[in-house]
Amino acid sequence: MPLIDPADCSHGDLLSPACVHCTDAHGNIKPCEEIFEGGVQFFIQATGLPRDMALRIVRKNMKALPYWDGNTSECLLGDVATDEEFEAVLSQL
Repeated sequence: MPLIDPADCSHGDLLSPACVHCTDAHGNIKPCEEIFEGGVQFFIQATGLPRDMALRIVRKNMKALPYWDGNTSECLLGDVATDEEFEAVLSQL
């Protein structure tokens, strides 16, 4: 999620490393698995993607974010969407 509007940032802080969907009420970043599954559900519901493609899309997206760079959570391991697949899905939003 782009962090260009304070309303999208945790506690309205543009310097936050995470968006409002990735943090709890106290501003703490939620567990990777919880964020990952939330993203998967979002893409399934918003675009009708099959679960396996939604997994690949969310993996690609999260791995591109500085906060998750180098994170070895199991949910981030596995195949990622190609650039073309990623762009095609984003164009549906």
